[in-house]
Amino acid sequence: MARAANNILLRGVSGKLGGLVIRQMRDGSIRLSAKPDFRDRQFSSAQKEHQKRFKKAAAYARQAAQVEPIYAELAERTMRNAYNIALSDWFNPPVIHRIERRAGRIRVQASDDVRVATVRVQILDEKGEVLEEGQAIHTNPEIGSEWWEYASNAEGKIVAEAWDLAGNATQSAL
Repeated sequence: MARAANNILLRGVSGKLGGLVIRQMRDGSIRLSAKPDFRDRQFSSAQKEHQKRFKKAAAYARQAAQVEPIYAELAERTMRNAYNIALSDWFNPPVIHRIERRAGRIRVQASDDVRVATVRVQILDEKGEVLEEGQAIHTNPEIGSEWWEYASNAEGKIVAEAWDLAGNATQSAL
């Protein structure tokens, strides 16, 4: 792949030209590459499954890039756009780092590549029956805190579930 910058002949040109593909990048550079040849391509079942997932991710990203301002904010001053950020978010679920019980509160530390949208907490008895459940509250979101709190004095197994904007969920237990 060749790169060109400030090339008068290629300025504003993009697409296929003969056996070349010309791309205009966000930083103003121009990329030239050979046209790919897919005539004899056979996809494996895993590749076909990934293509289905990618279609769903692309549908989400097209819509979310327009309605979720955080994607545009994260794309500012980068080579990525809001669509790219939303697409990446669809493929990356949140991570629960830690669950703590402190003085009538359950604290959950969760992060995501974009933002954790919500955290739900369940308290289960020995049989796995739900004793209590509810939504945790994000502590200090204005400073980027990863901690969520849920007030409860119930004793039992704690199950926390973190959700991101794309609808991905991660579950962890204490």
